[in-house]
Formats: sequence, structure tokens, C-alpha cells
Amino acid sequence: MKDVSRETGQARWMTDRGLMISGGDQTLGLYRKLVEADLPGIVELLPADGSLLVVLRSAGEIPGGLQEILNAHLEAENVNIGQQHQISVRFDGEDLNEVAEQAALSKEGLIELVCSLDLHIEFLGFQPGFAYLEGLPRELHMPRLAVPRKHVPKGSLALGGGYCGIYPAAGPGGWHLIGTTDTEMFNPESRPPALLQPGDTVRFVAT
Repeated sequence: MKDVSRETGQARWMTDRGLMISGGDQTLGLYRKLVEADLPGIVELLPADGSLLVVLRSAGEIPGGLQEILNAHLEAENVNIGQQHQISVRFDGEDLNEVAEQAALSKEGLIELVCSLDLHIEFLGFQPGFAYLEGLPRELHMPRLAVPRKHVPKGSLALGGGYCGIYPAAGPGGWHLIGTTDTEMFNPESRPPALLQPGDTVRFVAT
């Protein structure tokens, strides 16, 4: 990418103030660099699965420094530099036995496997503070429930598709429930409100 002022294969305008960057595996590293740079012309950064939406302060105006960061980063190797978290989990989810069976594991084997993983936060969505964790082995990729539950308790640890996540609040959901945690995922009084941020890593500890 040489010029983000026009649409290219890696960047395109979504609105007059929204620039979508296709970063692939480098998305989280790019997100972190832009957060650290704190460019005054950027209002918000919204990472997704393989892309980053940059919301600009002024329509059609590329802030100083953005082009240089994009050019340097997209030519370099991506490095995740986020915070590391350990989260205590009670493996008491109502789908735990079913997930273990589908994965051809014992319940104890499933718990041991989940607690051995270093999972990476790809992006946030669905609920405030709901982080999509990537890094599950193929045997833990679970299809979403055909009929979503009307109520999933706050703090539920769940698997859905190729992702793992913790429900910050009670609500409906279609993922497989394998445990619960008392760790607060979202607090509007905190800065940032969400405990987990894109680029962070998580390791679960059984209690």
C-alpha cells in the first residue's frame, strides 16, 4: 500500500470518514501500533477478523503519520504485543460432557487441553466486552447450536465455530457452554471498559 488516499487492494473508503484496512494476519499488530501512536486525526480503531476500520476525525483527510505507519508495518513481520491474562474458570458448563464427546476426549482431557492453550483476542463484538479468542485446535471447533439459548449466564465460557469467548453479561447465545468465571469482563467505569483487548492473550486456569 503506497497511498491510502485512494482505494487499493488493502485499503478502501467505507464512508467519507471510515477507512477499511485489510491487514490479514498483521491486523492486530497494526492495531497496536496505531493505538500507541495515538494520532490526533483518528477518532476510533475497530479491529475485526483480518481487517481494521480506521474512523477519521475529518472527512477524506488522512492524518499525518498514518501513511508512514501503514507502509512500515505492512512490510514487516507481525508481532502481538498485548497484555497476558490468566482467568480462573470452573468447568461446570452444561455442554461440557457433550463437547468432550464430540472432541473424542474425556472430560478431564478436555479441561487439560483448554487450560494448555494460549488464546489470542482477535476482536470484540456481540456484547460490550465480548472478546473472540482464537487458537483452538481443530477438535474444539464446534458448530453453533441449531436453536440458541434464550438465556446464557454472565461469565459463561463457551465455544462457537473456531472461537472461544466469555459472556460479559447474561443474554441469549448459541455457543457451547463449558465453564464459568467470576472475572469481570466489562466495567463501564474502567479505562478501557473491556478487560480483554485485541492482541491480548488468555490462558485459563481450572478451579
